[in-house]
Amino acid sequence: MEAEWALVDTRWMSAASNRHRILEALRLSGQPLDDDRLSTAAGVCPRQQVNQICRALEKDGIVRRYRGPGEKLVNELIGADIAVAPIEGDQTGGRGITNTSESIDIARDPMLDSPPGHSREQRDAERVMLDLLGLQLGVVLEPARIVVTDGTRVEVDGSDAGRSVLVECWAHQGPPKVAQKHKVLADTLKLTWIATKIEPRPRLFLCLGDPLAAKPFLPTSKSWAAHALQDLGVTIAVVDLPLEVKDRVRAAQQRQYR
Repeated sequence: MEAEWALVDTRWMSAASNRHRILEALRLSGQPLDDDRLSTAAGVCPRQQVNQICRALEKDGIVRRYRGPGEKLVNELIGADIAVAPIEGDQTGGRGITNTSESIDIARDPMLDSPPGHSREQRDAERVMLDLLGLQLGVVLEPARIVVTDGTRVEVDGSDAGRSVLVECWAHQGPPKVAQKHKVLADTLKLTWIATKIEPRPRLFLCLGDPLAAKPFLPTSKSWAAHALQDLGVTIAVVDLPLEVKDRVRAAQQRQYR
């Protein structure tokens, strides 16, 4: 554990990995930290990189930055709740690093193509959702492209390095329309299929950014879709996004619906 927190040059690491380190360090500290202390606690350097990441987290509404004792700029983690719907008879396996089938390959690419109608605001919100869910699960989640040996390619919104967790995100705000529910189910079907190619089977999450958007898929719903997701071992995670992020997504939705 000591080596994990050693101060090393992390410029070679992915931005998402360093974001997770910083968020985890703030969560564990339970108090605001200035950039110097946060750099040491998170094992992220140089300090300028910590400053850049924290400014981005402040923009996303996850971190609050203000002048603390000695007029030093400190970073405070803003609480965000994640509700995870339980699955009866969960058979999705543990949370550790997993071995994978030799029949697949995986590549991580933050610039994966987005489907039509998928706005920049929605992509940014999904990045926040992955950070928050990853913080809850104790893993770093990044977009991934999984390729089966026959050439079939599947892109998932989030996966950890050990492929023990696969995630589909939907940042939509408000009740979904029928066509939107079908799109979510299609994406989740893709998730359950690619999970059959990975041994042991990863944990599957459908991560949503609004309780109203999640309602049709929750185990408490009487819809066939909700029960199907439960039987297929998909956990529904509802992330309480920061207000600023929600507002940007709502504005993007209004533009799309005009």
